[in-house]
Amino acid sequence: MLRVISLFSGIGGIDLGLEATGYFKTVLFNEIDPFCQKVLKRHWPDVPIIADVKDVNGKEIQADVVVGGFPCQPFSVAGKKGGSFDERYLWPEMLRVIKDAKPFIVIGENVPGIINLSLGLETCIFDLETAGYEVQCFNIPACGVQAPHRRYRVFIIAMANIDIKRLQGYGEKYQLRESKREKQTSGNSWWKSEPNVDRVAYGIPFRVDRIKALGNAVVPQISYVIGMCIANAIKRS
Repeated sequence: MLRVISLFSGIGGIDLGLEATGYFKTVLFNEIDPFCQKVLKRHWPDVPIIADVKDVNGKEIQADVVVGGFPCQPFSVAGKKGGSFDERYLWPEMLRVIKDAKPFIVIGENVPGIINLSLGLETCIFDLETAGYEVQCFNIPACGVQAPHRRYRVFIIAMANIDIKRLQGYGEKYQLRESKREKQTSGNSWWKSEPNVDRVAYGIPFRVDRIKALGNAVVPQISYVIGMCIANAIKRS
């Protein structure tokens, strides 16, 4: 299993998709929202949660992958688009963890607004390449994995600039062979129903928190596809 540090985890959408491949295992969550923490504890009771990303010490955690949907408010078209001047701009903290943990793989996620904003996506790519990673970015809609809505999200995929022998060693070390879960989660079986998130409802506990958490969450099916692509790339090397 590839060990994953999950930053800005939300309710674990990225992690759910990655773990569904059978190749990834989350070893640490970082999430500051109390409601989202409850969801993570419910589904990953044995995985520790650090609330503040500034308290995550990458040097103390062995990880092969760092993932994170760093806060989108600085880039969202619904906000002021303050970018690096926004107090919620936390990309530097994710970069700090990446440099300290030195993972083989990095997966970042944000809203499409990061593409056109000055020093948005460009800064992320530059920082990762400077740190020794090869980077590719993808703007993927939820309907691209047969979901009944669009919901575009930008995924930043980075892999360490290492020689081919070490890459082959990863496949052998983690025994990345055909996963049984791959067959179970293929096709359109994910989308048997959509969650009920109607905004007019009374007497339902945590209704506002639930809608907010779902709205911020990453579609797991996309991270599943990304995870399978990464695993297959390692196996072919």
